[in-house]
Parts: sequence; C-alpha cells; structure tokens
Amino acid sequence: MEYLKIDEIAKRWGVGVRRVQLLCASGKIEGAVRFGRDWMIPKHAKKPVDGRSKAGRSLVNEDMPLPRKTPFLYMSDLYNTPGTADSVGESLAYNHEAQVLFEAEVAYSRGEIDRVYESANYLLSKHSGFYAVLSAGMLLAMCAIWKGDLNMWRKAKIHISEAPAKTDFDRDAMQLAISAVDIMIYSVDSFPEWFKTGCFEPIHKDSYPAAKVYYAKYLYAVGYAVATGVLKLDGAQGLYVMSSVPYTIEPMICWANEKNTVMSEIYLRLTCAAVYHSFGKDDQAIRHIDKALALALPDRLYGVLAEYCRTIGHLLERRLTEFDPEACAHVHNLYRVYNEGWSKLSSVVRGKMLVSTLSQKERAVAKLAAFGLSNQEIADKLYLSLSVVKQSIRIVSEKSGLPRSEFAAIL
Repeated sequence: MEYLKIDEIAKRWGVGVRRVQLLCASGKIEGAVRFGRDWMIPKHAKKPVDGRSKAGRSLVNEDMPLPRKTPFLYMSDLYNTPGTADSVGESLAYNHEAQVLFEAEVAYSRGEIDRVYESANYLLSKHSGFYAVLSAGMLLAMCAIWKGDLNMWRKAKIHISEAPAKTDFDRDAMQLAISAVDIMIYSVDSFPEWFKTGCFEPIHKDSYPAAKVYYAKYLYAVGYAVATGVLKLDGAQGLYVMSSVPYTIEPMICWANEKNTVMSEIYLRLTCAAVYHSFGKDDQAIRHIDKALALALPDRLYGVLAEYCRTIGHLLERRLTEFDPEACAHVHNLYRVYNEGWSKLSSVVRGKMLVSTLSQKERAVAKLAAFGLSNQEIADKLYLSLSVVKQSIRIVSEKSGLPRSEFAAIL
C-alpha cells in the first residue's frame, strides 16, 4: 500500500496540517499508521466527513458507534498530548455522542460538575449506544460523589446495569464499570475474579488504559485495607502488601506513557504516588506527582488533582504551589467540595461515619495511626514533632468520637 505524509494529504484534501493530525489521532482516518511522532496515511484514504459541515450535521442524530470501544474515551489514545483536550473534543464533531461524552469527561477532570451532570443526563435520555450509556452512568455516579447524593448514586448504577449489552465484551465491560464506580469509595467487593488477577482479556483492548487505572486503584484499596486490619490475607499484614504495589503500577505507567494515553498516565502516577506516600517514600511520590502535574496543568485538570488531595493532600499541594500557585488555590477549593460530598456519600453507602472536617495533617496522622505505626514512627514519616502528633491524634479522637484503634473506620 502506498502512503503519504500528513502535509501531502492536507494539500490534497484542502485542509490544514493540524486538522489532519487531529483526524489521525482520533482514529477517523482508516488505515493511518503512526511511526514515532509522524503519521503515514494510505494514498487513497477517504476524507472524513466534517461534523461542522451540512453533511456532517445531518449525521448528528444517527446512531454512530464511538471511535473506541470503551466507556472511558478520555483515558484512550484519543487524548494523547497534554494541552490538547479541547482540540480533541472539537475533532470529534463528526460523532455527536462521542463529542458530548469526551467533553463531559474532560469537564469532570476539571471539576465542572454541573456541566458533567447535564451531559450525562442528555446521553441517558437520548438512549445512546452501549458504551455511551455505560460512561454516562459512570459520570452520573461521579457527580453523585461530588454532591454527596445517594439517590443519584443509585440511579447511576441502575443506568449502568441496564446498558444495552449485546456481546460478552459488553457484559464484562458493564461489570467492570460497576466495580469502577464502587472503587471510588474504596469498595473492592464487586470486582470480578478475572480482574483481580490483572487479566483484562474479557474486555475490549480499547478499554485497557482505563482497566489499568482501576486495577491500580484496586491494588491500593486492598493494600490499604490490609494495612488497617480491615482485610485479612494469609501471610500478609501491616504495610507489606502496600509496599509491593508499586512493582505492579510502575510498569503500567511505562505502558501508558508509551501508548500516549495522557489521562490514564495521570491517574496511574497519582495512584502510585499515594501508595509511596502511604509507606513513607515521599521522594518517589514526588517524582510521580511532578510528572502528573506536568501532564495535567496544561489542560487545567484540577478536578482530578482534587480527588487525590484525600490521599496525598499536603504533599500534592506543596508541589502544586511550586508549579502554579493559582492552580493550587483552585484545587484546594475543589477539594473542599469533593471531600464533603465524598464523605457524606461514603458514610451512607459503606455504613461508616466518615469525618470530613479533618485537616490534611490530621488525616495523614490518623491514616498512619490506623496502619499501626507508633507516635514516634508517625512523627518521623511526616516530619512532625512528637507533641504535634499526639495533639493531632487527640483532635481526631474528639472529632470522630472513636479511639485510635478504630481510626480506619472514619477515613
């Protein structure tokens, strides 16, 4: 097959080079092949219909499949370069559902929850295709977390379970979507057995980037549960399981980087940073935080950063202040909203009275205390004085009404 370069195709089609690059990146040119940073396009490739044209607009109401078989478009290779989220959304104009979905996912990553809520309801009311319904249900669940709305949470899971599945791929993707919703509040009970072993073959390969993200979150949640004594595993206790998790996540980060899946790399790096931070390796945590910030800030993905303030708050904000003080202020404000909603919803769903009024320092101290560390060990890991640690533990006990041995129940 004879191939042409991007500039040659752009000239032939009468469009800009940038436009052809976006078409290639979003998978709309059949047969286009990527070599390093360059694209090669079949000489006789057909020019995709421009969604902004009259012909393109006529396709808006047709039932068109998403460009990737995944409910997580923003985690796929469609979004492969930091700073291009808006451009990728524009490039999906030929497929209305895909554009609405992708832009809603980006809006969520920015903490624009009201916009996400509107888009999710639009897709659900339109009775969109399987993956669009699946993702819309997940977006609705994400909104429920930020708003602390139990009814919205339940409706979201119903929408996911009622998505029009046709194949085994679809049904397994549905099961993973339900589990991905549950892991948002650290519940790992609904994950299928094949997923727990790190096997992703039951789902379409387009969903692999997202599957890796949720597998990393699953490993973190299991490690956390073991460290706090909530989960018992034969031959494992304390931080042993947690300290082994990076050996699995680090290779997945390299994979995400090689595949140019920006959003999955951000999530994987922040999750890995949370793991390292949990057992005192802040130098490694900072390494991943800095790289995640370099990927997230060009597109103002403040909502994602706000999520991770629960697990790496003071460390994340410290690094963020050095990168962009104004962005740090935005993230801090978003975290206050997210933390209140998350704590409210999690308390009801998990049957635990979580405390949303803890400061980041108090939360960090309480977490290490729940891991079974002594006051001196906590002081050493957090670079605090022994008296500050004792005072923080006393404050946490007063706010929660629980003794130190039960702190895991309120985090």
